[in-house]
Amino acid sequence: MSELQDSLVELIRRASAEIPSDVNDAIIQSLENEKKGTIAESALKIIERNIELAKRKSQPICQDTGSIIFYIECPVGYDQITFEETARKAVTLATKKGYLRQNSVDSISGKNDGTNVGPGAPIVHFHQHRSPELKVSLMLKGGGCENVGAQYSLPHEKLKAGRDLDGCRKVILDAVLQAQGKGCGPGILGVCIGGDRATGYEYSKQQFLRRIPDRNKMPELDELEQDILKTANELGIGPMGFGGKTTLLGVKICAANRLPASYFVSISYMCWAFRRQGFVLNGESAIERWLY
Repeated sequence: MSELQDSLVELIRRASAEIPSDVNDAIIQSLENEKKGTIAESALKIIERNIELAKRKSQPICQDTGSIIFYIECPVGYDQITFEETARKAVTLATKKGYLRQNSVDSISGKNDGTNVGPGAPIVHFHQHRSPELKVSLMLKGGGCENVGAQYSLPHEKLKAGRDLDGCRKVILDAVLQAQGKGCGPGILGVCIGGDRATGYEYSKQQFLRRIPDRNKMPELDELEQDILKTANELGIGPMGFGGKTTLLGVKICAANRLPASYFVSISYMCWAFRRQGFVLNGESAIERWLY
């Protein structure tokens, strides 16, 4: 087995079984904030026990190990074809080992070959950079939270949302309302303002690579992130829709150029089982350091 394949299998195992420390800290803080003896507190305690048990047993946090999405930042000239071939082998092996559930099915026949590999699976995004290092991030995104993603085209007459940041705020909060009780909250929002329909969703998911405590470098977007987080947590939706103070753990927003005729707001939703991990590899494809 190649060193790269070994490293990718370990990346998959860790992403599937271990919540990143920033997400775990946010969940623990939310548990402390909830009123004692409520259903919200009970739900978060179950989540906390789930996280601890999955890590201790090195087993998937959720029965839905989700869409497998790789983000690779690689040097110019890197062999992307070999990497993708190795990633597919690593996914197949990780599935065989039980790090991933057999989640990927043929969309026409509905058949499941048990490998999690097929057209469009896993998903691999390459980005070249001028650094010599190879950085690999992995996101496992479950179907429940994927189902409550939303995309709005502004202006939106029903919500009285115009083509400005206030209009963006209205549709993002509407997405939170529509998701209540679904998507395995408390959730995290990744949002892209602008772009086309496809890139809007792509960029919104990339926001999940940010750590929960970080702050947006654009003052306008930082203010919008903090406002939506505060407002959403005052709606009383709470964990799993049971009521409480914790509807969202974080909000991450970016902006992309758009055509004058279009103004999309694309919202991706991540469940509390926020599975992302990454590493930097050395020249021998061994793990040099972990990213989360």
